[in-house]
Amino acid sequence: MGITDYTTLSRQQGLMREMRMVANNIANMATTGYRQQGVVFSEYVRQTDRDGSVAMTASHVRNTSFAQGSLTRTGGQLDLAIEGEGFFLVQTPAGERLTRAGNFASSSAGDLVTQDGHLVLDSGGAPVFIPPDATDLAIGQDGTLSSNGAPIGQIGIVQPLDPGALVREGGVLFRAEAGYDPAEAPRVRQGFVESANVDPILQIARMIEVQRAYEMGQNFLQREDERVRAAIKSMIT
Repeated sequence: MGITDYTTLSRQQGLMREMRMVANNIANMATTGYRQQGVVFSEYVRQTDRDGSVAMTASHVRNTSFAQGSLTRTGGQLDLAIEGEGFFLVQTPAGERLTRAGNFASSSAGDLVTQDGHLVLDSGGAPVFIPPDATDLAIGQDGTLSSNGAPIGQIGIVQPLDPGALVREGGVLFRAEAGYDPAEAPRVRQGFVESANVDPILQIARMIEVQRAYEMGQNFLQREDERVRAAIKSMIT
């Protein structure tokens, strides 16, 4: 296999990873709080045996967009959306995680939980409990819960110290590698959820571009294979 083949194969692998990423974005367009992903391509140079070099590409780094998604009114008492920066803090079996998906529910024990059953934590790191007699539940802009005008708790809204170091776990959960602090002046909207920040038109257009580029690479490899086979055949005969 020649140098051009290795270079084309490295490009094909990167395009395949991006295709999977774009397809995943499109599949999650209706997922509340989903953050769009992309692929960062990098170039590295490899020395050849003839004092030359060849440039190859790699796409092992994922890039997450934290742009604000549109807010959709649901009217649900436990549906929450963060306008601007910040994340909800939840407890998972693997530890504390951050999420923008605020389509919460109340468990049979009265705890506020995510759609996957993870506990939503308050500003002190404890589970948020909703009393069974809290019929008129209101949630303020800073995450304070009140019933009949009396405060009963506060949902924890945090800001990662290094957003670029967030590690995605699953669809809408993130692990804060560098830690987090309480968010300053959070803006929580009750009765709304944040839609995925995926631009469907741009993603579909990018999928077509990637598919065409991949097909061009495949055609090149096929022609190169036919050329090598023909050369070997002529040498044998």
